[in-house]
Amino acid sequence: QVQLVESGGGLVQAGASLRLSCVVSGRTFFSLIMGWFRQAPGKEREFVAAIGWSSTNYGDSVKDRFTISRDNKKNTVYLQMNSLKPEDTADYYCAGRRSDWNKAHDAVDYDYWGQGTQVTVSS
Repeated sequence: QVQLVESGGGLVQAGASLRLSCVVSGRTFFSLIMGWFRQAPGKEREFVAAIGWSSTNYGDSVKDRFTISRDNKKNTVYLQMNSLKPEDTADYYCAGRRSDWNKAHDAVDYDYWGQGTQVTVSS
């Protein structure tokens, strides 16, 4: 059974940084496309970032502020979030999919999901 466990969320002030981590177990990590999504109260789930073998992709609202990376030896994907804004407040979810990089921005076909970690940015 594949498990994804996120950590690193918290309460910060606007302008601060946070780094989220997601540890994957139960499957060969390096073969997965990994993504981060977020969902704020009353809003739809939003694509944040994705990383494949050597490619990355970002949602428009986080470009130039967030960086996704992975450490295949540690089975971990990271999301470095800089210059945080109140509108970044949401539950952040780590997800993995077995194929189709062209759809990495689409939450629908991800195969595995974490339980989420909350990020709150105060103004």
